[in-house]
Amino acid sequence: MADSDAALAAFGYELGVLKRMSRAGWWHAGVRDPESVAEHSLRASQLAALLAAEEGADPARAAYLALWHDTQEARTGDLPRAALPYVTKPDARRITDDQTKALSAAAANTVRAAVDEYESASTPEARCARDADKLEMLLQAVEYANSGVSQVDEWIATARKALSTDTARRIAEVAPEVPPLSWRDY
Repeated sequence: MADSDAALAAFGYELGVLKRMSRAGWWHAGVRDPESVAEHSLRASQLAALLAAEEGADPARAAYLALWHDTQEARTGDLPRAALPYVTKPDARRITDDQTKALSAAAANTVRAAVDEYESASTPEARCARDADKLEMLLQAVEYANSGVSQVDEWIATARKALSTDTARRIAEVAPEVPPLSWRDY
């Protein structure tokens, strides 16, 4: 067994932590069983592709960036916004460097480049991925509200303020009025 194969397997196990890690901020709103970081990342990646298509950017690249945007939380946990006045926000690039240091150069570089591009928000794809992260949170807030959680307005407002693309802003404007099961009517 090559060391690089073992390192990839170990990193795969680390990424699996995200499937079991709840998004902590939702506990503050009264959600008893919040979505996992992995569940959030999946829909954020899908939304990133759709936003990129609408914005004339590369959907595959935007989805790829969103796929890696929260992988650092396997090491730090999901820090809710309320914690930020008390802790320094972890450096995603530094954590990613540590997470990938045992990987081959090819594997490490692809993850590091994706995280760097996402964090820099310097490309249309990165801006779509970042907007998808916030838009996913907004959609999740609306879904939780429809299931009886009443204190989600802060999440919706926070998401709206952070959006940069026209498409994401338009979706964020109408989403709270669109019933979560409306997809059955299309």
